[in-house]
Amino acid sequence: MAGVQVANVSRSFGAHKALDDVSIDFADGGFYALLGPSGSGKTTLLRQIAGFDFPDSGRISIGGESVERVPVEKRRIGMVFQNYALFPNMSVADNVAFGLSVRGENKAVIATEVQRALDLVQLGKLGGRRPHQLSGGQRQRVALARAIVTKPRVLLLDEPLGALDKALRVDMQIELKRIQREIGITTIFVTHDQEEALTMSDRIGILRDGRLVQEGPPEEIYDRPKSEFAATFLGDANIFRGDATGNGIRLPDGTAIAAKVGDRLAGGAKASCAVRPERIRIATDAVVSDAADANMLKGKVSKRIFAGNNSTYFVERAGQTLKVIVQNTGADRLAEGQDVVLRWSPESTVLIAAG
Repeated sequence: MAGVQVANVSRSFGAHKALDDVSIDFADGGFYALLGPSGSGKTTLLRQIAGFDFPDSGRISIGGESVERVPVEKRRIGMVFQNYALFPNMSVADNVAFGLSVRGENKAVIATEVQRALDLVQLGKLGGRRPHQLSGGQRQRVALARAIVTKPRVLLLDEPLGALDKALRVDMQIELKRIQREIGITTIFVTHDQEEALTMSDRIGILRDGRLVQEGPPEEIYDRPKSEFAATFLGDANIFRGDATGNGIRLPDGTAIAAKVGDRLAGGAKASCAVRPERIRIATDAVVSDAADANMLKGKVSKRIFAGNNSTYFVERAGQTLKVIVQNTGADRLAEGQDVVLRWSPESTVLIAAG
Protein backbone atom coordinates (compact mmCIF):
# COMPACT_ATOMS: atom_id res chain seq x y z
CA MET A 1 0.00 0.00 0.00
CA ALA A 2 1.06 3.61 -0.39
CA GLY A 3 0.08 7.17 0.34
CA VAL A 4 -0.63 9.70 -2.39
CA GLN A 5 0.69 13.24 -2.48
CA VAL A 6 -0.75 15.88 -4.82
CA ALA A 7 1.33 19.06 -4.83
CA ASN A 8 0.33 22.28 -6.63
CA VAL A 9 -1.45 20.45 -9.43
CA SER A 10 -3.16 22.52 -12.14
CA ARG A 11 -4.98 21.37 -15.26
CA SER A 12 -6.76 23.46 -17.90
CA PHE A 13 -8.94 22.52 -20.82
CA GLY A 14 -8.84 25.50 -23.12
CA ALA A 15 -9.89 28.55 -21.11
CA HIS A 16 -11.42 26.39 -18.37
CA LYS A 17 -9.20 25.76 -15.35
CA ALA A 18 -10.38 22.38 -14.06
CA LEU A 19 -7.74 22.25 -11.30
CA ASP A 20 -6.08 25.33 -9.85
CA ASP A 21 -2.98 24.75 -7.71
CA VAL A 22 -4.48 21.86 -5.72
CA SER A 23 -2.42 20.24 -2.96
CA ILE A 24 -3.67 17.29 -0.86
CA ASP A 25 -1.90 14.57 1.10
CA PHE A 26 -3.77 11.24 1.08
CA ALA A 27 -2.39 9.24 4.00
CA ASP A 28 -1.36 5.61 3.53
CA GLY A 29 -4.30 3.36 4.40
CA GLY A 30 -6.78 6.23 4.73
CA PHE A 31 -10.29 6.55 3.31
CA TYR A 32 -10.60 9.94 1.63
CA ALA A 33 -13.66 11.59 0.02
CA LEU A 34 -13.51 14.26 -2.68
CA LEU A 35 -16.71 16.24 -2.49
CA GLY A 36 -17.97 19.11 -4.62
CA PRO A 37 -20.63 20.27 -7.08
CA SER A 38 -20.61 19.31 -10.74
CA GLY A 39 -17.60 20.87 -12.47
CA SER A 40 -15.67 21.42 -9.22
CA GLY A 41 -12.68 19.34 -10.40
CA LYS A 42 -13.06 16.24 -8.23
CA THR A 43 -13.25 13.73 -11.10
CA THR A 44 -10.45 15.54 -12.94
CA LEU A 45 -8.27 15.15 -9.85
CA LEU A 46 -9.11 11.45 -9.63
CA ARG A 47 -8.14 11.03 -13.29
CA GLN A 48 -4.81 12.74 -12.64
CA ILE A 49 -4.05 10.32 -9.82
CA ALA A 50 -5.13 7.34 -11.94
CA GLY A 51 -3.05 8.41 -14.95
CA PHE A 52 -5.93 8.82 -17.41
CA ASP A 53 -4.84 12.44 -17.80
CA PHE A 54 -1.74 14.46 -16.94
CA PRO A 55 -1.38 17.78 -15.10
CA ASP A 56 -0.16 20.95 -16.77
CA SER A 57 1.95 21.63 -13.69
CA GLY A 58 2.52 20.25 -10.23
CA ARG A 59 3.59 16.89 -8.84
CA ILE A 60 1.78 13.63 -8.05
CA SER A 61 3.53 10.97 -5.97
CA ILE A 62 2.44 7.47 -4.98
CA GLY A 63 4.46 5.88 -2.21
CA GLY A 64 7.03 8.66 -2.57
CA GLU A 65 7.51 7.96 -6.30
CA SER A 66 6.77 10.77 -8.76
CA VAL A 67 4.15 9.46 -11.22
CA GLU A 68 2.66 12.51 -12.94
CA ARG A 69 4.09 11.31 -16.29
CA VAL A 70 3.80 7.56 -15.63
CA PRO A 71 1.08 5.84 -17.73
CA VAL A 72 -1.96 4.37 -15.99
CA GLU A 73 -0.95 0.73 -16.49
CA LYS A 74 2.27 1.25 -14.53
CA ARG A 75 0.81 3.03 -11.50
CA ARG A 76 -0.69 -0.08 -9.80
CA ILE A 77 -4.06 1.60 -9.36
CA GLY A 78 -7.38 -0.16 -8.77
CA MET A 79 -10.48 1.68 -9.99
CA VAL A 80 -14.23 1.22 -9.63
CA PHE A 81 -16.64 3.15 -11.83
CA GLN A 82 -20.28 4.10 -11.24
CA ASN A 83 -21.51 1.93 -14.13
CA TYR A 84 -19.47 -1.12 -12.96
CA ALA A 85 -17.91 -1.63 -16.46
CA LEU A 86 -18.23 -5.42 -16.23
CA PHE A 87 -17.90 -7.67 -19.28
CA PRO A 88 -21.42 -9.09 -19.84
CA ASN A 89 -20.19 -12.13 -21.80
CA MET A 90 -17.86 -13.24 -18.99
CA SER A 91 -18.63 -15.01 -15.73
CA VAL A 92 -18.15 -13.24 -12.42
CA ALA A 93 -14.90 -15.13 -11.84
CA ASP A 94 -13.56 -14.27 -15.29
CA ASN A 95 -14.42 -10.60 -14.77
CA VAL A 96 -12.48 -10.58 -11.52
CA ALA A 97 -9.60 -12.50 -13.11
CA PHE A 98 -9.24 -10.13 -16.06
CA GLY A 99 -6.43 -7.97 -14.64
CA LEU A 100 -4.43 -10.97 -13.51
CA SER A 101 -4.87 -12.65 -16.90
CA VAL A 102 -3.56 -9.56 -18.67
CA ARG A 103 -0.50 -9.71 -16.42
CA GLY A 104 0.10 -13.29 -17.51
CA GLU A 105 -0.27 -14.89 -14.08
CA ASN A 106 -0.54 -18.69 -14.09
CA LYS A 107 -3.97 -20.28 -13.74
CA ALA A 108 -3.42 -21.64 -10.24
CA VAL A 109 -2.47 -18.21 -8.89
CA ILE A 110 -5.42 -16.61 -10.68
CA ALA A 111 -7.90 -19.12 -9.29
CA THR A 112 -6.63 -18.63 -5.73
CA GLU A 113 -6.61 -14.84 -5.87
CA VAL A 114 -10.01 -14.61 -7.56
CA GLN A 115 -11.61 -16.81 -4.91
CA ARG A 116 -9.95 -14.79 -2.16
CA ALA A 117 -11.28 -11.53 -3.64
CA LEU A 118 -14.79 -12.92 -4.09
CA ASP A 119 -14.81 -14.23 -0.53
CA LEU A 120 -13.76 -10.80 0.69
CA VAL A 121 -16.76 -9.16 -0.99
CA GLN A 122 -19.03 -12.02 0.15
CA LEU A 123 -19.65 -13.43 -3.34
CA GLY A 124 -17.54 -16.55 -2.97
CA LYS A 125 -20.24 -18.89 -4.30
CA LEU A 126 -21.31 -16.78 -7.29
CA GLY A 127 -18.19 -17.00 -9.47
CA GLY A 128 -19.99 -18.95 -12.18
CA ARG A 129 -22.80 -16.45 -12.71
CA ARG A 130 -22.96 -13.75 -15.39
CA PRO A 131 -23.36 -10.06 -14.47
CA HIS A 132 -26.99 -9.93 -15.67
CA GLN A 133 -27.86 -12.59 -13.08
CA LEU A 134 -26.75 -10.35 -10.21
CA SER A 135 -28.37 -7.48 -8.34
CA GLY A 136 -26.96 -3.97 -8.58
CA GLY A 137 -25.21 -4.33 -5.25
CA GLN A 138 -23.70 -7.67 -6.26
CA ARG A 139 -22.42 -6.22 -9.54
CA GLN A 140 -20.80 -3.40 -7.60
CA ARG A 141 -19.08 -5.97 -5.37
CA VAL A 142 -17.77 -7.78 -8.45
CA ALA A 143 -16.34 -4.51 -9.74
CA LEU A 144 -14.69 -3.96 -6.37
CA ALA A 145 -13.26 -7.49 -6.32
CA ARG A 146 -11.83 -6.96 -9.80
CA ALA A 147 -10.20 -3.73 -8.65
CA ILE A 148 -8.53 -5.21 -5.56
CA VAL A 149 -7.55 -8.67 -6.87
CA THR A 150 -4.39 -7.28 -8.48
CA LYS A 151 -3.30 -5.89 -5.08
CA PRO A 152 -3.08 -2.24 -6.15
CA ARG A 153 -1.29 0.35 -4.07
CA VAL A 154 -4.26 2.74 -4.26
CA LEU A 155 -7.99 2.22 -4.81
CA LEU A 156 -9.93 4.93 -6.66
CA LEU A 157 -13.73 5.01 -6.62
CA ASP A 158 -15.66 7.31 -9.00
CA GLU A 159 -19.22 7.78 -7.68
CA PRO A 160 -19.16 4.07 -6.74
CA LEU A 161 -22.66 3.93 -5.26
CA GLY A 162 -24.44 6.43 -7.48
CA ALA A 163 -26.38 3.79 -9.46
CA LEU A 164 -27.83 2.09 -6.36
CA ASP A 165 -31.10 2.85 -4.58
CA LYS A 166 -30.96 4.45 -1.15
CA ALA A 167 -31.35 1.31 1.00
CA LEU A 168 -28.76 -0.62 -1.01
CA ARG A 169 -26.43 2.36 -1.01
CA VAL A 170 -26.43 2.43 2.80
CA ASP A 171 -25.61 -1.29 2.92
CA MET A 172 -22.77 -0.83 0.44
CA GLN A 173 -21.34 2.07 2.43
CA ILE A 174 -20.94 -0.29 5.37
CA GLU A 175 -19.46 -3.01 3.17
CA LEU A 176 -16.99 -0.71 1.44
CA LYS A 177 -15.78 0.60 4.76
CA ARG A 178 -15.38 -2.96 6.10
CA ILE A 179 -13.44 -4.12 3.04
CA GLN A 180 -11.21 -1.04 3.02
CA ARG A 181 -10.36 -1.52 6.68
CA GLU A 182 -9.70 -5.23 6.17
CA ILE A 183 -7.22 -4.80 3.33
CA GLY A 184 -5.82 -1.47 4.57
CA ILE A 185 -5.59 0.10 1.11
CA THR A 186 -5.37 3.85 0.53
CA THR A 187 -8.80 4.71 -0.89
CA ILE A 188 -9.91 7.92 -2.60
CA PHE A 189 -13.50 8.27 -3.73
CA VAL A 190 -15.43 10.94 -5.58
CA THR A 191 -18.99 11.62 -4.51
CA HIS A 192 -21.63 14.31 -4.64
CA ASP A 193 -23.48 12.71 -1.71
CA GLN A 194 -22.76 14.59 1.52
CA GLU A 195 -24.06 11.82 3.77
CA GLU A 196 -21.91 9.29 1.95
CA ALA A 197 -18.81 11.41 2.47
CA LEU A 198 -19.54 11.96 6.17
CA THR A 199 -20.36 8.29 6.80
CA MET A 200 -17.47 6.60 4.99
CA SER A 201 -14.42 8.82 5.00
CA ASP A 202 -11.58 9.55 7.41
CA ARG A 203 -10.99 12.89 5.71
CA ILE A 204 -12.93 15.02 3.23
CA GLY A 205 -11.68 17.46 0.62
CA ILE A 206 -14.22 19.98 -0.69
CA LEU A 207 -13.51 21.39 -4.14
CA ARG A 208 -15.08 24.37 -5.88
CA ASP A 209 -14.17 25.75 -9.31
CA GLY A 210 -10.99 23.70 -9.38
CA ARG A 211 -9.70 24.85 -6.01
CA LEU A 212 -9.54 23.06 -2.67
CA VAL A 213 -11.86 24.98 -0.33
CA GLN A 214 -11.26 22.95 2.83
CA GLU A 215 -10.02 19.52 3.86
CA GLY A 216 -9.89 17.62 7.10
CA PRO A 217 -11.77 15.08 9.24
CA PRO A 218 -15.55 15.02 8.61
CA GLU A 219 -16.38 16.26 12.12
CA GLU A 220 -14.00 19.19 11.81
CA ILE A 221 -15.34 20.35 8.46
CA TYR A 222 -18.94 19.96 9.59
CA ASP A 223 -18.47 21.68 12.96
CA ARG A 224 -15.90 24.31 11.93
CA PRO A 225 -16.37 25.21 8.24
CA LYS A 226 -13.99 27.90 7.00
CA SER A 227 -16.31 29.49 4.44
CA GLU A 228 -19.98 29.98 3.68
CA PHE A 229 -19.61 27.56 0.78
CA ALA A 230 -18.18 24.79 2.96
CA ALA A 231 -20.85 25.40 5.59
CA THR A 232 -23.76 25.19 3.15
CA PHE A 233 -22.37 22.49 0.87
CA LEU A 234 -21.62 19.96 3.61
CA GLY A 235 -24.96 19.93 5.39
CA ASP A 236 -27.45 22.72 5.99
CA ALA A 237 -26.45 25.95 7.68
CA ASN A 238 -28.12 29.21 8.59
CA ILE A 239 -25.87 32.08 7.48
CA PHE A 240 -25.95 35.45 9.22
CA ARG A 241 -24.04 38.43 7.80
CA GLY A 242 -23.02 41.60 9.55
CA ASP A 243 -20.09 43.36 11.25
CA ALA A 244 -17.60 41.60 13.50
CA THR A 245 -17.75 42.63 17.16
CA GLY A 246 -14.65 40.80 18.38
CA ASN A 247 -16.52 37.81 19.78
CA GLY A 248 -19.38 37.55 17.31
CA ILE A 249 -21.23 39.70 14.79
CA ARG A 250 -23.83 42.46 14.84
CA LEU A 251 -26.63 42.12 12.31
CA PRO A 252 -27.85 45.14 10.28
CA ASP A 253 -30.83 45.53 12.64
CA GLY A 254 -28.47 45.78 15.63
CA THR A 255 -28.99 42.24 16.96
CA ALA A 256 -25.79 40.75 18.40
CA ILE A 257 -24.88 37.09 17.83
CA ALA A 258 -22.26 35.63 20.14
CA ALA A 259 -19.74 33.06 18.96
CA LYS A 260 -17.55 30.50 20.68
CA VAL A 261 -14.96 31.88 23.08
CA GLY A 262 -11.63 31.90 21.26
CA ASP A 263 -13.15 32.79 17.89
CA ARG A 264 -12.17 36.34 17.08
CA LEU A 265 -12.39 38.67 14.10
CA ALA A 266 -11.28 42.28 13.96
CA GLY A 267 -14.06 44.55 15.22
CA GLY A 268 -15.98 46.34 12.46
CA ALA A 269 -14.89 44.00 9.67
CA LYS A 270 -17.56 42.45 7.49
CA ALA A 271 -18.16 38.89 8.63
CA SER A 272 -20.56 35.96 8.53
CA CYS A 273 -21.46 33.24 10.94
CA ALA A 274 -22.99 29.81 10.40
CA VAL A 275 -25.34 27.89 12.68
CA ARG A 276 -26.45 24.31 11.94
CA PRO A 277 -30.27 23.84 11.97
CA GLU A 278 -30.12 20.98 14.48
CA ARG A 279 -28.20 23.16 16.97
CA ILE A 280 -31.11 25.60 17.32
CA ARG A 281 -33.92 25.12 19.82
CA ILE A 282 -37.37 26.41 18.99
CA ALA A 283 -40.16 27.33 21.42
CA THR A 284 -43.25 29.52 21.69
CA ASP A 285 -42.17 31.57 24.71
CA ALA A 286 -39.31 33.96 25.38
CA VAL A 287 -38.27 32.51 28.74
CA VAL A 288 -34.56 31.69 28.74
CA SER A 289 -34.50 28.11 30.05
CA ASP A 290 -30.75 27.67 29.79
CA ALA A 291 -28.22 30.38 30.51
CA ALA A 292 -25.89 28.82 27.95
CA ASP A 293 -28.31 29.83 25.18
CA ALA A 294 -26.95 33.34 24.83
CA ASN A 295 -28.34 33.77 21.32
CA MET A 296 -32.05 34.41 20.94
CA LEU A 297 -34.11 35.52 17.96
CA LYS A 298 -37.85 35.93 17.49
CA GLY A 299 -39.61 34.84 14.32
CA LYS A 300 -42.69 33.27 12.77
CA VAL A 301 -43.10 29.72 11.45
CA SER A 302 -43.77 29.80 7.71
CA LYS A 303 -43.60 26.07 6.95
CA ARG A 304 -43.06 22.69 8.55
CA ILE A 305 -41.78 19.60 6.70
CA PHE A 306 -42.32 16.25 8.37
CA ALA A 307 -39.58 13.65 7.68
CA GLY A 308 -40.43 10.78 10.00
CA ASN A 309 -38.01 10.97 12.90
CA ASN A 310 -37.58 14.73 12.58
CA SER A 311 -39.23 17.86 11.28
CA THR A 312 -37.77 20.94 9.63
CA TYR A 313 -39.28 24.28 10.57
CA PHE A 314 -38.81 27.30 8.33
CA VAL A 315 -38.87 30.46 10.37
CA GLU A 316 -39.15 33.97 8.92
CA ARG A 317 -37.16 36.61 10.71
CA ALA A 318 -36.20 40.11 9.44
CA GLY A 319 -36.58 39.09 5.81
CA GLN A 320 -34.52 35.92 6.24
CA THR A 321 -35.73 32.32 6.24
CA LEU A 322 -34.05 30.20 8.92
CA LYS A 323 -34.10 26.41 9.20
CA VAL A 324 -34.54 24.51 12.45
CA ILE A 325 -34.46 20.71 12.65
CA VAL A 326 -36.06 19.05 15.66
CA GLN A 327 -36.61 15.42 16.64
CA ASN A 328 -40.23 14.27 16.56
CA THR A 329 -40.85 13.22 20.16
CA GLY A 330 -44.63 13.43 20.23
CA ALA A 331 -44.65 16.89 21.80
CA ASP A 332 -47.00 19.57 20.48
CA ARG A 333 -46.17 20.59 16.96
CA LEU A 334 -45.75 24.23 16.06
CA ALA A 335 -48.25 25.56 13.55
CA GLU A 336 -47.60 27.66 10.48
CA GLY A 337 -47.98 31.34 11.34
CA GLN A 338 -47.06 30.76 15.00
CA ASP A 339 -44.69 33.17 16.73
CA VAL A 340 -41.59 31.41 18.05
CA VAL A 341 -38.28 32.05 19.75
CA LEU A 342 -35.04 30.50 18.50
CA ARG A 343 -32.18 29.85 20.93
CA TRP A 344 -28.67 28.44 20.60
CA SER A 345 -25.33 28.62 22.37
CA PRO A 346 -22.26 30.60 21.26
CA GLU A 347 -20.43 27.27 20.87
CA SER A 348 -22.80 26.46 18.01
CA THR A 349 -21.93 29.67 16.15
CA VAL A 350 -19.04 29.51 13.66
CA LEU A 351 -17.47 32.83 12.67
CA ILE A 352 -16.42 33.21 9.04
CA ALA A 353 -14.50 36.16 7.64
CA ALA A 354 -16.12 37.86 4.65
CA GLY A 355 -14.78 36.61 1.28
